[in-house]
Amino acid sequence: MIASDKTSSFWKLIIAIVICETTGIISGLISQVGMDRWFMTIDKPSWNPPAYLFGPVWTSLYLLMGISLWLIWDSNVLPKIKTKAIAIFSLQLFLNFCWSIIFFRFHSPVLALIDIILMVITIVITIILFNPISRVASWLLIPYLFWVCFATFLNYAIWSLNR
Repeated sequence: MIASDKTSSFWKLIIAIVICETTGIISGLISQVGMDRWFMTIDKPSWNPPAYLFGPVWTSLYLLMGISLWLIWDSNVLPKIKTKAIAIFSLQLFLNFCWSIIFFRFHSPVLALIDIILMVITIVITIILFNPISRVASWLLIPYLFWVCFATFLNYAIWSLNR
């Protein structure tokens, strides 16, 4: 790898991480309005994690997602294959962005449940598309998939307790 390729790769890594982390930050800021009052008044299952856990978990997951995206973006596969994989990654990231807003800002656990189920499906598809390009990139998304599956059950439980 020549120096300019290393520089390009480094900036792709930074950009990929910033895209993923910024998605979470902006979604969180938008969904903050009215979140605390509403969320404190609804019923939650006994196994609902403490609020302080979500920030570090999501920050770590967005970092892993960014590295995973970078591995695909910086790969030497055919552009058609890379574009399809990144498009599905982008779709799941968009669904991720929407979930907090739907759930917390619009107070709609049922619509958020639909969103998160679609998110799980697109994460699985992303992992499948990433795997032939970079096994590491696909494996980096496994903790994210597990967390979103857990969040899906939590979302369902909250919806069930409050309908």
